Amino acid sequence: MRYMLLIYDAESQWNSMSEQERGQLYHEYMTFTDQIKKSGHHLAGDPLQPIATATTVRVRNGKPTTTDGPFAETKEQLGGYYIINASNLDEARGIAARVPSAKFGSIEVRPVMEVG
Repeated sequence: MRYMLLIYDAESQWNSMSEQERGQLYHEYMTFTDQIKKSGHHLAGDPLQPIATATTVRVRNGKPTTTDGPFAETKEQLGGYYIINASNLDEARGIAARVPSAKFGSIEVRPVMEVG
């Protein structure tokens, strides 16, 4: 079954890290990604640009409106994702616990709805 791992963390925490700390975390992400690719769990995944680059689109009464920047002020922002293949929710949770940002952020595990 496919699961999406949504990676939430405080962008301000990333911004306050030293170059060396960010480099170490990037290295941990590369290692983690290589591991889940080798194990056959990895289907897709990417980091996202900073929250300031976001645009929110809404359609109300047939008229689209856009808002630049984050939709809501929150302590944690969506920073990236993985789509994985796991045999069950417990396996998906175990993989999510290994995502490097789980140490200071949160990883939301959601089954992907199979359509068609």
